[in-house]
Amino acid sequence: MLRLVLPKGSLEEQTLRLFEAADLRVRRGSPRDYHGRIDDERIERVSLLRPQEIPTYVQDGFFDLGITGRDWVVETGADVEVIASLEYAKSGTGRVRIVLAVPVDHPATSARDLPPGSRISTEYPNLTAKFFADLGVPVKVVWSYGATEAKVPEIVDAIVDVTETGSTLRAHGMKVVDTLLESETLLIANRASARDPDRRRAIDDVALLLLGAIRAQGKVLIKLNVDEEHLRPVLDVLPAMKAPTVSSLAEGGYAIETVVEKATVNTLIPLLKATGATDILELPISKIVP
Repeated sequence: MLRLVLPKGSLEEQTLRLFEAADLRVRRGSPRDYHGRIDDERIERVSLLRPQEIPTYVQDGFFDLGITGRDWVVETGADVEVIASLEYAKSGTGRVRIVLAVPVDHPATSARDLPPGSRISTEYPNLTAKFFADLGVPVKVVWSYGATEAKVPEIVDAIVDVTETGSTLRAHGMKVVDTLLESETLLIANRASARDPDRRRAIDDVALLLLGAIRAQGKVLIKLNVDEEHLRPVLDVLPAMKAPTVSSLAEGGYAIETVVEKATVNTLIPLLKATGATDILELPISKIVP
């Protein structure tokens, strides 16, 4: 039913991992293949293309559903429906920034400080041109095909590029002086497909599964038993998404279960044991659907 397009390149590995966690595993003959399949009747076919192209292809109806960055939706000006924000990036942190960077010895501390006529290299010419036009700063925007930071200062005066931490830019002797856009990964849909009742149900199902898998990342289920005497002390130290589930045991005492951050388990389990908990289990979680 759905024609799905996923990003190839920096987001590819994280995206495929997410779909597998959502029980929507993409099967391909080899990692080089641009097409695959998902064993789910709601998804007719799967393609992998550069994220820069995906918004326009979804807008034009070549695909019903796609994953790309907000930066490329803004850059292309594509008219698509944003179904969900998916909190992951190529390193898993969730957000990236489109920034203006100049050499570390450049006097500018913001975009307004760039001299008129400055040359700026970028893969985001439309976004960059609009940003400086709104500021009223005349600049020359130069299209970049990659290795953007290598063009400074011999060819251009500054660059607009994507970054998660800024470490790569600093390693190349550059400093960030402004942020044009904060971007995250988006699940987008063709507007006509989103209005079709059958396709909309399939789109919403896919979004539900993906978001459920994202919510479960880094979390585990903790189950334990405790007697009446130690119930309150255990509950006082036990974190929960809302409140722990507490059930009475047939032979007295209570069974408790709750979802916690995986990163806290190494200190939480010894604390629970010391507080009176017994039979403590740690179980993986694949999805959380509120």
